[in-house]
Amino acid sequence: MNDEVDIAVAAWHENGRWTLAQLPNAHDLAPIIDRLKSQQTNGGAIALIAIDEEFFMLVRVLGAHISMMLSDATCALDYEVAAEFVELADLPFPEEDDEPIPTGHIDMLADLGMNHMEISALCDDAELFPDQQLDAIATRLGFGQEFRELLDL
Repeated sequence: MNDEVDIAVAAWHENGRWTLAQLPNAHDLAPIIDRLKSQQTNGGAIALIAIDEEFFMLVRVLGAHISMMLSDATCALDYEVAAEFVELADLPFPEEDDEPIPTGHIDMLADLGMNHMEISALCDDAELFPDQQLDAIATRLGFGQEFRELLDL
């Protein structure tokens, strides 16, 4: 595991502006979800997570509801955190010959202005690394500058 290429950022909207904070361990989903629950605002809180330049995950806590999406379901075959993600999100575990497609609540950001087609297009873009995909999501949601500054991108 190379922590230098892993990203875990929480974002929440409060008083008309986004606030961001780095999360300590991108490979441990339970504390990430707990942190999101503690940062609840009207729009909920979102975690943007990238692992090993291979895939990204989004987690959103809104009230008692937790939405999760994974950019490539087949990563659960090779990465323990992706397998944990699939289990927590109650998604079917991928098979060896499955296509690398996004899975989970792909439309979870629709109320914030980013629909499932935009997310799917980002996931399908083989030219982009996960940090770039997350940067595009952060920019679309209105906190791209803060995201880049927090991570020194």
